[in-house]
Amino acid sequence: MDDLNSTSAMDAPGLLLSVIVPARNEADVLPACLASLLKQSDPALELGRDWELLLVNDGSTDGTAALAAEAATLEGVTLLDAPPLDETSQGGFTGKNNACWTGAQAARGRLLLFTDADTIHEPGALSRARHELEKHSVSLLSYSPRQVTSGLLQRLLMPLIFAELAIAYPPARVNAPEDRTAAANGQFLMVVAEDYFAVGGHRAVGLQVLEDVALANLFKRSRRSLRFRYAPDALSARMYRSTGALMEGWTKNLALLFRSPTALGLLRLLDFLLILGIPVIAQTWPLWTSLQRTLFYLVWARVLWRFYARVAKSHFPFLDCALSLLGVPLFVFLLFRSFFRVRVAKSIGWKGRTYSTARQ
Repeated sequence: MDDLNSTSAMDAPGLLLSVIVPARNEADVLPACLASLLKQSDPALELGRDWELLLVNDGSTDGTAALAAEAATLEGVTLLDAPPLDETSQGGFTGKNNACWTGAQAARGRLLLFTDADTIHEPGALSRARHELEKHSVSLLSYSPRQVTSGLLQRLLMPLIFAELAIAYPPARVNAPEDRTAAANGQFLMVVAEDYFAVGGHRAVGLQVLEDVALANLFKRSRRSLRFRYAPDALSARMYRSTGALMEGWTKNLALLFRSPTALGLLRLLDFLLILGIPVIAQTWPLWTSLQRTLFYLVWARVLWRFYARVAKSHFPFLDCALSLLGVPLFVFLLFRSFFRVRVAKSIGWKGRTYSTARQ
């Protein structure tokens, strides 16, 4: 049945674009996301005529389904319920992959945009993204949104993580067809429907927790072109709304995002100790001459400059980057916590579900 549905979607698309929003317990952020999407219509891209919005309820237990049902009274908006997770009947899925695949099966657009419920889209972003995909002749276009943070812990931690992501997945390498580096951000992932179904879509990466990067790898291995960039002009996102969600989310992701999370943690811990320790040693050690102290401070300045040069790649505000040094211990803790959960225990939790990472 899945194959019949995917063939139908490829052979007879009736719209330019289908926007698919998977949502599990997102009642507090979904209204803002929907409002930003429903304002996207313009003469070249009119909701109901040129594009559709598919809301996929992923077994929510809060008010998500009711909010989505209210939006679905509008022309061009459809509410779907993802089938219950069952590895036998569904072929093996995480919750998000199951919801995305459910939306893709029902979509009628020549392009599919998968976007999360915690995103807010700037006016005209859908039209501009469609033109960007066509201008660069790519099969997959993905944006890294401007990240909205709240609370001190997020402001300390998020610049560190996104700086390391920018270094691990530089857009220039992701966008180069000859380079094997592949990346995408599931908060905004636009694909050509025909290419998406040809590589197997979210069904092919059904058990992958880091489904966006896995999907990008599928596209690149099949010699389909990617375009990935930081796009504050297109959308913003608030990933985590509590400390618990932040801890759970990054525990789930960090060991999958970085090849050697423990080595990365040790390097950042060394930076932290050197930045704090060198001035203390230079001032308190009784045998240092003024020349030796000067050389120590030069080393300290070099370590400090290198640290903040990395953090600046995060695109976070200056103050958040400046304060991020204080977040290094938490970052290191989460890297090790993620390593042990993902690679040793091979089991992680997310939104009330437990997933095996044995096949990641």
